[in-house]
Amino acid sequence: MEIIFTKLFFFVIVLLATVNLSHAGQKTTCVSLKHRGLRLCQNLGYNATMFPNSLEHRNMENASTELDNFLPLVKIRCAKEIEFFLCSVYLPVCLDSGPLPPCREVCERAQRGCIKLMTQYGFPWPEYLRCSRFPKKVEDRLCVDKPFKEPGTNGNNGNNGINTGGIPVNPSHNTTHATYDDYRCPAKQQKETKHYKFMGTEKCASLCTPIYFTHKEKDFARNWVLFWSVVCMLSTAFTLLAFIVDMPRFRYPERPIIFLSGCYFIVAIAFISGPVSDNAIACHKTDDGTQLLNQGTDNASCTIVFMLIYFFLMSASIWWVILTLTWFLAAGLKWGHEAIEGSSQYFHAAAWAIPAAKTIAVLAMNQTDGDILAGVCFVGGKNVNALRGFVLAPLFVYLVVESFFLFAGFISLIQIRKVLKDDSSLRAEKLTRLMVRIGIFSILYSLPAIIVIACLFYEQTYRIEWDSSWISAWLTMLGKCDEKVCFEFSGKSRPDFAVFMIKYLMLLMVGITSGFWIWSGKTIQSWRRFYYNKILHQRVPRQYYESKDGSVFTARTNLT
Repeated sequence: MEIIFTKLFFFVIVLLATVNLSHAGQKTTCVSLKHRGLRLCQNLGYNATMFPNSLEHRNMENASTELDNFLPLVKIRCAKEIEFFLCSVYLPVCLDSGPLPPCREVCERAQRGCIKLMTQYGFPWPEYLRCSRFPKKVEDRLCVDKPFKEPGTNGNNGNNGINTGGIPVNPSHNTTHATYDDYRCPAKQQKETKHYKFMGTEKCASLCTPIYFTHKEKDFARNWVLFWSVVCMLSTAFTLLAFIVDMPRFRYPERPIIFLSGCYFIVAIAFISGPVSDNAIACHKTDDGTQLLNQGTDNASCTIVFMLIYFFLMSASIWWVILTLTWFLAAGLKWGHEAIEGSSQYFHAAAWAIPAAKTIAVLAMNQTDGDILAGVCFVGGKNVNALRGFVLAPLFVYLVVESFFLFAGFISLIQIRKVLKDDSSLRAEKLTRLMVRIGIFSILYSLPAIIVIACLFYEQTYRIEWDSSWISAWLTMLGKCDEKVCFEFSGKSRPDFAVFMIKYLMLLMVGITSGFWIWSGKTIQSWRRFYYNKILHQRVPRQYYESKDGSVFTARTNLT
């Protein structure tokens, strides 16, 4: 047994000697603070640091990367000495005697100013920065300090050397524009999945609050979306019922209007679900009760609502392109109803397959996100590239294509009208009415589409600027706000609330005006015929008849 202990003793001695020799062989080197990747510690009164430092960092990259974690604290200046203290730990003054630690008094002042804020957002004061690890400012041990201006003093105590045990330096703070790198995700917003992203930070979710707008604006937006969604639903329902009552009346080239109305009917119902369900679709609750905005496909209700809105909105846009195409085929190429209807399978393939492929792509890329204003889920709310690729670009392409077919069709109708200008027959009169109806309906679709594209372009252009200003406001307010108001937007660059309200209205406007095409005497006659034949099981009375121009008259009787 004694031999074993003896061998173990010598083994420990050799091991300690090896470790000491390895550390003894390490040579400290001075490195300039004028480093391209260094964002802090540029104006501290010294221009060189040393490696390895007391935290065993070997180079500037390792030290600056870890130091950047404290950038938000430096930005808001929760303590005047916070930057000086951190820099004296991570990037100490270069001296031959080794790293010069900060004085304990510096640490205590920095901790006193920032500990409450860090704890509030789930960041404990690091153990390696515990103030008891640093020396007090005494005569027999050097440490670095800076002049501290006590209340009621001018801050000039004449200590320009180290006669008080500290080496004073005078930092200056540079104000810079906030970027995504300045944001640090609070603990209660952190997620395990990477598709959550907030202010450029992965695995971070946004709180279920309107960061760009106030709560009053959010409440107004919910009521605004609900009202126009109900109007859109009723208008499209009327169009669909008119089609069901008299299907043979709606042939190509007008038939795509029915499918377009059906798409907007479903879009309206999906939009209604947002305000009605409060935050149940756009947001979810964590285990600790925190409400976070949905992102990705984790939430089933959010995913379903997104699919309904996005798929049928894109499908409605394609049906409008098909409508202009069929008008062009009928007016420009003189195709008949049967010829156009013979190609209907290709129309359906394009109108349903293309939106389906785009919807699957969005889901596969986890680009869905909650819309806090409307209470629904869509795409592009957090990712500008997704907004451009899946919403803005397709809508722009559809608008260009339909404008081409619409223009070509109008040219053809004008030429036909010139041929029939001397014809006073019913054909010329009907053609004139058709041109007017097509023109009005084209404006009712194209104008909202242009406005929606303009709103989306405005949103994608200024999104980064809004985020930057929000981060600046967040950094400013972080130490003096409560949870209810801290995450409301208060920066200088703020999105125009009216633009978002116009966007929601214009998204639904096409569905609202879809009934324009069926607002005629024929519709009244169809409903009357349906009422007598299907409800009363009687023939339509002879006093009701349809004139040659499609208007409905009531024959005079002895009672009138």
